[in-house]
Amino acid sequence: MLTWIVLAVLGCALLVLVGAVRPVLTRLPALRRAALALQRRQGEAEALAAQAERLQLRLAQLEQSLAAAAARSGRAGDRPDRHG
Repeated sequence: MLTWIVLAVLGCALLVLVGAVRPVLTRLPALRRAALALQRRQGEAEALAAQAERLQLRLAQLEQSLAAAAARSGRAGDRPDRHG
């Protein structure tokens, strides 16, 4: 009698496990596609971050050259503002 009770409990547990695992297994292909899309987006974001860093460096260089040009032309802040 005890054997049948144990087998019934194990059978019910197995059915619950199958019921819980089945939806996950059916969604695995979609989850894989989503993960690949996220990895692709991560690569794009890293490329954009590198490009932004290059642009910031270029901006700093341009600001330095502009300041040097302004200093050479005598407009380095020595004259008061003409607009008042």
